[in-house]
Amino acid sequence: MPDWLEVIVRTVFAVVVLFFLIKVLGKRQVSQLSFFEYITGITIGNLAAYISLDTDSTWHLGFLALFVWVAFSFGIEILQIKSKKARDFIDFKSTVLIKDGKILEDNLRKEKLTTDELLEGLRKKDVFTVADVEFAIMESDGAINVLLTRENQPLTPKHLGIKVAPEKETQAVIMDGEILDEPLDDLKLTRGWLNMQLEKLGLTVENVFLGQVDSYGELTVDLYADKMQVPQPQEKPQLYALLKKCEADLELFSLSTVNPEAKQMYEECSAKLLRLIKELKPFIQS
Repeated sequence: MPDWLEVIVRTVFAVVVLFFLIKVLGKRQVSQLSFFEYITGITIGNLAAYISLDTDSTWHLGFLALFVWVAFSFGIEILQIKSKKARDFIDFKSTVLIKDGKILEDNLRKEKLTTDELLEGLRKKDVFTVADVEFAIMESDGAINVLLTRENQPLTPKHLGIKVAPEKETQAVIMDGEILDEPLDDLKLTRGWLNMQLEKLGLTVENVFLGQVDSYGELTVDLYADKMQVPQPQEKPQLYALLKKCEADLELFSLSTVNPEAKQMYEECSAKLLRLIKELKPFIQS
């Protein structure tokens, strides 16, 4: 067999073997790899290159080395899953760098981290003042995670004592010009409803590259013809949003009052409005 043909055959075989071995090891982003996993990845890649290009008669031993590396890595992953001590030894422990707005210099030296590098890590989290940090920790992968003091945290409805209705995941119902039935079933919608929405926009399924339906039942589309202009629906149906706001206000009133009769009245009104919203939802979103 000519050398060039042998290299092609071995390369294809090595890629197929490497693909299945990597599937065994599982998937992680590069930023999530431990130092050992990072070195293992580089070594496995070098072994695959050796198998492809080395023309010696011992090239097949590269497969043996490849299997040993993957088996050893897989064994270490199983050990890490079953033992915290093994995780701490292999991946290192997390280290607290800032506590109560104070930098822990000893831990900083332990991680061989300079003050400039710490400040850079904080800036990546949109934090520019150390005194604003309640807690900062360096994870085993080298990332720095930050918890701000309560007065510096973003204001949320929970801080105001407001209950917010849960948002459902936006579903893709059209992809590459084809209707996806499973997401439609999850949203309790039909093909007839979808076709009617497309008719309102003057479109057919074949025109749509991607179509999505949000938790309010609004359809948004991206077309194959990017220059074609279509009327986009509102971000939220005004009536539906208004009813939801009223229901949230009633819940807030019931939580705020100390009068038992008033609390009961607000709770009953909130429950009635929820039932009304449920009944009207198909009509509001049509």
